[in-house]
Amino acid sequence: MKKQLLVLFLFLLCFQTGFPQKQDNQFQVRGFHLDLRIQVMPMPALKAFAKKLSDDGINTLIMEWEGTYPFEKHPLIPNRYAYTKAEIVDFVKYCNDLGIDVIPLQQSFGHVEYILRNEKYKELREDQKDYSQVCPLQTKQDSALFSDLYTELASTHTSKYIHIGGDETYLLGHDERCKAKVAKEGKSKLYIDYIRMLCNIVIKLGKTPVLWADIALKYPDAINLLPKGTVLVDWNYGWDMNNFGEHQKLVRSGYEIWGAPALRSHPDNYFLTQWEKHFNNIHNFVPKSRELGYKGIVMTSWSTSGAYSSVFETDENITDLYAIRHVYPISGFNILLAAYTESIKSPKPLDINGFIKGYCKKQFGFDENQSLVFWKALKTAPYQIRQGEVVSPQPISIKQVLDSTIQAAKTLSSLNPTKNQQEFEHYRLMTDIRIHYLQYEEIEKTANSASFDTHEIPAILTQLEGLMSIGNELNKRFIDLNKDYLYPAELAQENELRNVKVRLLYQRLSRKR
Repeated sequence: MKKQLLVLFLFLLCFQTGFPQKQDNQFQVRGFHLDLRIQVMPMPALKAFAKKLSDDGINTLIMEWEGTYPFEKHPLIPNRYAYTKAEIVDFVKYCNDLGIDVIPLQQSFGHVEYILRNEKYKELREDQKDYSQVCPLQTKQDSALFSDLYTELASTHTSKYIHIGGDETYLLGHDERCKAKVAKEGKSKLYIDYIRMLCNIVIKLGKTPVLWADIALKYPDAINLLPKGTVLVDWNYGWDMNNFGEHQKLVRSGYEIWGAPALRSHPDNYFLTQWEKHFNNIHNFVPKSRELGYKGIVMTSWSTSGAYSSVFETDENITDLYAIRHVYPISGFNILLAAYTESIKSPKPLDINGFIKGYCKKQFGFDENQSLVFWKALKTAPYQIRQGEVVSPQPISIKQVLDSTIQAAKTLSSLNPTKNQQEFEHYRLMTDIRIHYLQYEEIEKTANSASFDTHEIPAILTQLEGLMSIGNELNKRFIDLNKDYLYPAELAQENELRNVKVRLLYQRLSRKR
């Protein structure tokens, strides 16, 4: 009898406290973010990319359509690369059939230059020179615009989510009305009141709002005024967890949170990819997101900085916008995508060297030594050049960075992959483009030195002529490798912008010859 009572007691104790359960380390949302602000992919390439994501275990694709979405009620917003509604619907169905949920991302606060450039929306601007942000107190007009946009997006997307953006609102509290509200109620209230209005539009459409978490983290006082069920995306590209604000306030807010590392981000551009930084970001932030109990993880992939340089016809009339900081197309980042998808399948941090060796053996047929040689070449001298100076932990010259990069290119040239040669050619091309850039930077630094005089111009021009010739060859390689990923006009523009500084300096120095 005593034994039976003991068993009953232990059963009741387990019932009350819960049996030990295996920890579920799987992210419910395993996502990828695709930025189409520039480098728009033709639909066959977009579908092929979605298929690759599905094969690698991705179940969510956040599409930042921007000007490629064919808004019918607002025909000034779409750009020349806009898809048709039929293409969007077909793509969403294609992804759904693969098991991928397609979430539309519509920037709705900052990063809306492509909308506000049009005079039709001038009353919505926070500033009449900087078109990047709507005024959050133009409530009636803002609500009307984004109700229209969200409604169209909802009509073509089956996802229960709509991502409303909300990041990097640099002009928050800028105009006089907003300054007055900030003085009375604070920046958090100004931000959250507007975001709550957007969230409520999404909710009325039967959807769940998603937004970037940086500004709510920076100004958290009113965060709990957001509608329940709102999802916040905590993006971290390698910085301290408290970079935007006291991180625990976000964690304790009670809202669902997704984490977001980056595959391409600042200061990446045509001429630099900080490979090791991105691998470390995956290594550190994916397990941190799991540890914090985040329900989802989304790899962001930025084609540009999200900021634009404006060309004005007059003081107030804009002619065009140019995206600041272009990067190499997504076609060249298979290795980082594979690292990310492998990392989200395991509760352990990514073993970077182990991954590199495994990936290179599978993709290129390399042995362990060749794999590590490749990895060393890929991450060589990843330093930005700013105003003629190398941005590095220790003083280093452009010539030293150039010499290291030339050696890395020789290493990549000496490696002979037995398979997936086209993928490997992207890494070679990116390195050769960087060499071309560094050679120009050396020339420009010489031309800007205090001792430079006209007697040196002929030698400089000869060097620039050589660079222009090399640039033409790089352009051909770029087109050959990316012709299926970008439209012909985009390929031409990418080549033009990548080489424009060489050509302009040559034209300036040769004007009197």
